[in-house]
Amino acid sequence: MEHGIVLKPEILGYFKSLPITNTLLVSWMAMAVLTIVSIIATWRVKIIPSGLQNFAEAVIDWGYSTVEGLSGKKTKVFFPLVMTFFLFILTVNWMGLLPGFGTITYKGEPLFRSVNSDLNMTLGLALLSAFLTHFFAVKYLGIKNYLLKWVALNPIFLFVGILEIISEFTKIVSLSFRLFGNIFAGEVVLSTVSGIFAFVVPLPFYFLEIIVGFVQAAVFAMLTLVFMILLSEKHEAH
Repeated sequence: MEHGIVLKPEILGYFKSLPITNTLLVSWMAMAVLTIVSIIATWRVKIIPSGLQNFAEAVIDWGYSTVEGLSGKKTKVFFPLVMTFFLFILTVNWMGLLPGFGTITYKGEPLFRSVNSDLNMTLGLALLSAFLTHFFAVKYLGIKNYLLKWVALNPIFLFVGILEIISEFTKIVSLSFRLFGNIFAGEVVLSTVSGIFAFVVPLPFYFLEIIVGFVQAAVFAMLTLVFMILLSEKHEAH
Protein backbone atom coordinates (compact mmCIF):
# COMPACT_ATOMS: atom_id res chain seq x y z
CA MET A 1 0.00 0.00 0.00
CA GLU A 2 2.64 2.47 -1.07
CA HIS A 3 0.09 5.15 -1.88
CA GLY A 4 -0.56 5.62 1.84
CA ILE A 5 2.48 7.87 2.13
CA VAL A 6 2.03 9.72 -1.17
CA LEU A 7 0.32 13.11 -0.96
CA LYS A 8 -0.39 13.56 -4.66
CA PRO A 9 -3.22 11.44 -6.12
CA GLU A 10 -2.19 9.10 -8.93
CA ILE A 11 -3.38 9.91 -12.46
CA LEU A 12 -4.96 6.89 -14.16
CA GLY A 13 -5.58 8.54 -17.52
CA TYR A 14 -7.03 11.56 -19.29
CA PHE A 15 -10.42 12.48 -20.67
CA LYS A 16 -9.36 14.97 -23.33
CA SER A 17 -7.35 17.37 -21.12
CA LEU A 18 -9.00 16.37 -17.83
CA PRO A 19 -6.79 14.15 -15.66
CA ILE A 20 -8.69 11.21 -14.13
CA THR A 21 -7.16 10.45 -10.73
CA ASN A 22 -7.91 7.47 -8.52
CA THR A 23 -9.57 9.74 -5.94
CA LEU A 24 -11.80 11.27 -8.62
CA LEU A 25 -12.76 7.76 -9.76
CA VAL A 26 -13.73 6.78 -6.21
CA SER A 27 -15.78 9.96 -5.79
CA TRP A 28 -17.77 9.00 -8.90
CA MET A 29 -18.25 5.52 -7.47
CA ALA A 30 -19.51 7.00 -4.19
CA MET A 31 -22.02 9.19 -6.03
CA ALA A 32 -23.20 6.14 -7.98
CA VAL A 33 -23.61 4.14 -4.75
CA LEU A 34 -25.64 6.91 -3.08
CA THR A 35 -27.80 7.33 -6.18
CA ILE A 36 -28.51 3.61 -6.50
CA VAL A 37 -29.27 3.19 -2.78
CA SER A 38 -31.66 6.19 -2.83
CA ILE A 39 -33.46 4.81 -5.90
CA ILE A 40 -33.85 1.34 -4.39
CA ALA A 41 -34.95 2.75 -1.01
CA THR A 42 -37.68 4.86 -2.64
CA TRP A 43 -38.63 2.50 -5.48
CA ARG A 44 -41.79 1.24 -3.83
CA VAL A 45 -42.50 3.39 -0.82
CA LYS A 46 -44.61 1.65 1.83
CA ILE A 47 -46.72 3.25 4.53
CA ILE A 48 -45.16 0.85 7.02
CA PRO A 49 -41.49 0.89 5.97
CA SER A 50 -39.22 -2.12 6.16
CA GLY A 51 -35.76 -3.12 5.06
CA LEU A 52 -33.75 -0.47 3.22
CA GLN A 53 -36.62 2.04 3.22
CA ASN A 54 -36.88 1.80 6.99
CA PHE A 55 -33.11 2.31 7.39
CA ALA A 56 -33.06 5.24 4.96
CA GLU A 57 -36.00 6.94 6.70
CA ALA A 58 -34.31 6.50 10.09
CA VAL A 59 -31.12 8.13 8.80
CA ILE A 60 -32.99 11.01 7.16
CA ASP A 61 -35.18 11.53 10.23
CA TRP A 62 -32.12 11.64 12.48
CA GLY A 63 -30.41 14.14 10.19
CA TYR A 64 -33.49 16.32 9.83
CA SER A 65 -34.17 16.50 13.56
CA THR A 66 -30.51 17.36 14.20
CA VAL A 67 -30.51 20.19 11.67
CA GLU A 68 -33.93 21.41 12.81
CA GLY A 69 -32.70 21.74 16.38
CA LEU A 70 -30.16 24.30 15.24
CA SER A 71 -31.59 26.06 12.20
CA GLY A 72 -35.32 26.20 13.00
CA LYS A 73 -37.28 27.72 10.10
CA LYS A 74 -34.33 27.42 7.74
CA THR A 75 -34.21 23.65 8.09
CA LYS A 76 -35.90 22.89 4.77
CA VAL A 77 -33.27 24.97 2.98
CA PHE A 78 -30.18 23.89 4.89
CA PHE A 79 -30.98 20.22 5.47
CA PRO A 80 -30.59 18.86 1.91
CA LEU A 81 -27.15 20.44 1.55
CA VAL A 82 -25.87 19.52 5.00
CA MET A 83 -27.11 15.94 4.69
CA THR A 84 -25.52 15.63 1.24
CA PHE A 85 -22.16 16.69 2.68
CA PHE A 86 -22.52 14.17 5.49
CA LEU A 87 -23.59 11.21 3.36
CA PHE A 88 -21.00 11.82 0.65
CA ILE A 89 -18.09 12.27 3.06
CA LEU A 90 -19.18 9.28 5.15
CA THR A 91 -19.51 7.09 2.06
CA VAL A 92 -16.08 7.95 0.64
CA ASN A 93 -14.47 7.59 4.08
CA TRP A 94 -15.87 4.09 4.55
CA MET A 95 -15.20 3.07 0.96
CA GLY A 96 -11.53 3.83 1.58
CA LEU A 97 -11.48 0.99 4.13
CA LEU A 98 -12.68 -1.66 1.68
CA PRO A 99 -10.33 -4.43 0.48
CA GLY A 100 -8.64 -3.52 -2.78
CA PHE A 101 -7.80 0.07 -1.93
CA GLY A 102 -4.08 0.31 -2.55
CA THR A 103 -3.69 -3.30 -3.66
CA ILE A 104 -5.50 -3.28 -7.02
CA THR A 105 -3.33 -1.44 -9.54
CA TYR A 106 -3.80 -0.01 -13.01
CA LYS A 107 -0.72 0.73 -15.13
CA GLY A 108 1.40 0.41 -12.01
CA GLU A 109 -0.68 2.87 -9.97
CA PRO A 110 -3.30 2.18 -7.25
CA LEU A 111 -6.70 2.07 -8.94
CA PHE A 112 -8.59 3.15 -5.82
CA ARG A 113 -7.63 5.62 -3.12
CA SER A 114 -9.54 7.19 -0.25
CA VAL A 115 -11.04 10.41 -1.60
CA ASN A 116 -10.35 12.56 1.43
CA SER A 117 -6.67 11.59 1.50
CA ASP A 118 -6.45 13.97 -1.49
CA LEU A 119 -6.16 17.60 -0.35
CA ASN A 120 -7.65 18.76 -3.67
CA MET A 121 -10.89 16.98 -2.79
CA THR A 122 -11.15 18.27 0.78
CA LEU A 123 -10.28 21.79 -0.37
CA GLY A 124 -12.98 21.54 -3.03
CA LEU A 125 -15.53 20.50 -0.40
CA ALA A 126 -14.44 23.35 1.89
CA LEU A 127 -14.72 25.90 -0.94
CA LEU A 128 -18.18 24.61 -1.82
CA SER A 129 -19.18 24.87 1.84
CA ALA A 130 -17.90 28.47 1.98
CA PHE A 131 -19.68 29.41 -1.25
CA LEU A 132 -23.01 28.04 -0.02
CA THR A 133 -22.56 29.80 3.33
CA HIS A 134 -22.10 33.20 1.69
CA PHE A 135 -24.83 32.50 -0.87
CA PHE A 136 -27.39 31.98 1.88
CA ALA A 137 -26.05 34.98 3.77
CA VAL A 138 -26.83 37.17 0.75
CA LYS A 139 -30.19 35.46 0.30
CA TYR A 140 -31.38 36.03 3.87
CA LEU A 141 -29.70 39.37 4.61
CA GLY A 142 -29.72 41.08 1.25
CA ILE A 143 -26.66 42.59 -0.45
CA LYS A 144 -26.59 45.72 1.73
CA ASN A 145 -26.72 43.99 5.12
CA TYR A 146 -24.31 41.33 3.88
CA LEU A 147 -21.71 43.93 2.89
CA LEU A 148 -22.18 45.76 6.18
CA LYS A 149 -20.91 42.63 7.91
CA TRP A 150 -17.50 43.27 6.38
CA VAL A 151 -17.32 47.02 5.70
CA ALA A 152 -18.24 49.97 7.92
CA LEU A 153 -17.24 53.63 8.26
CA ASN A 154 -16.58 53.24 11.96
CA PRO A 155 -12.85 52.36 12.32
CA ILE A 156 -13.57 49.81 15.06
CA PHE A 157 -16.26 48.02 13.06
CA LEU A 158 -14.02 48.22 9.97
CA PHE A 159 -11.22 46.47 11.86
CA VAL A 160 -13.67 43.84 13.12
CA GLY A 161 -14.86 43.33 9.55
CA ILE A 162 -11.30 42.75 8.36
CA LEU A 163 -10.81 40.16 11.11
CA GLU A 164 -14.01 38.43 10.04
CA ILE A 165 -12.82 38.32 6.42
CA ILE A 166 -9.59 36.69 7.58
CA SER A 167 -11.60 34.25 9.67
CA GLU A 168 -13.55 33.19 6.56
CA PHE A 169 -10.30 32.10 4.93
CA THR A 170 -9.21 30.27 8.07
CA LYS A 171 -12.55 28.40 8.03
CA ILE A 172 -11.75 27.05 4.57
CA VAL A 173 -8.27 26.01 5.67
CA SER A 174 -9.62 24.45 8.86
CA LEU A 175 -12.38 22.47 7.11
CA SER A 176 -10.12 21.13 4.38
CA PHE A 177 -7.06 20.30 6.49
CA ARG A 178 -9.03 18.77 9.37
CA LEU A 179 -10.76 16.31 7.05
CA PHE A 180 -7.64 15.65 4.98
CA GLY A 181 -5.35 15.27 8.00
CA ASN A 182 -7.51 12.76 9.84
CA ILE A 183 -8.25 10.57 6.82
CA PHE A 184 -4.72 10.73 5.43
CA ALA A 185 -3.20 9.93 8.83
CA GLY A 186 -5.56 6.99 9.25
CA GLU A 187 -4.64 5.70 5.81
CA VAL A 188 -0.93 5.89 6.63
CA VAL A 189 -1.44 4.07 9.96
CA LEU A 190 -3.48 1.31 8.32
CA SER A 191 -0.96 0.84 5.52
CA THR A 192 1.92 0.69 8.01
CA VAL A 193 0.22 -1.74 10.40
CA SER A 194 -1.07 -3.93 7.57
CA GLY A 195 2.42 -4.05 6.11
CA ILE A 196 3.83 -5.36 9.39
CA PHE A 197 0.97 -7.57 10.59
CA ALA A 198 -1.17 -9.33 8.02
CA PHE A 199 -3.99 -10.57 10.27
CA VAL A 200 -5.87 -9.75 13.49
CA VAL A 201 -3.66 -6.86 14.66
CA PRO A 202 -4.94 -4.36 12.01
CA LEU A 203 -8.60 -5.06 12.92
CA PRO A 204 -8.81 -2.63 15.89
CA PHE A 205 -7.34 0.09 13.65
CA TYR A 206 -10.00 -0.59 11.02
CA PHE A 207 -12.76 -0.26 13.63
CA LEU A 208 -11.18 2.97 14.83
CA GLU A 209 -11.13 4.33 11.28
CA ILE A 210 -14.81 3.46 10.88
CA ILE A 211 -15.54 5.68 13.87
CA VAL A 212 -13.18 8.40 12.63
CA GLY A 213 -14.83 8.34 9.21
CA PHE A 214 -18.24 8.90 10.78
CA VAL A 215 -17.03 11.60 13.17
CA GLN A 216 -15.22 13.55 10.45
CA ALA A 217 -18.28 13.46 8.18
CA ALA A 218 -20.47 14.69 11.03
CA VAL A 219 -18.00 17.42 12.03
CA PHE A 220 -17.72 18.77 8.48
CA ALA A 221 -21.50 18.78 8.01
CA MET A 222 -22.24 20.35 11.40
CA LEU A 223 -19.59 23.06 11.00
CA THR A 224 -21.03 23.90 7.60
CA LEU A 225 -24.48 24.15 9.17
CA VAL A 226 -23.25 26.37 12.00
CA PHE A 227 -21.43 28.67 9.58
CA MET A 228 -24.59 28.96 7.45
CA ILE A 229 -26.71 29.83 10.48
CA LEU A 230 -24.30 32.37 11.95
CA LEU A 231 -23.60 34.20 8.71
CA SER A 232 -27.27 34.38 7.68
CA GLU A 233 -28.37 35.94 10.97
CA LYS A 234 -28.90 39.67 11.29
CA HIS A 235 -26.78 41.55 13.79
CA GLU A 236 -27.32 45.05 15.08
CA ALA A 237 -23.63 45.76 15.57
CA HIS A 238 -23.08 46.86 11.97
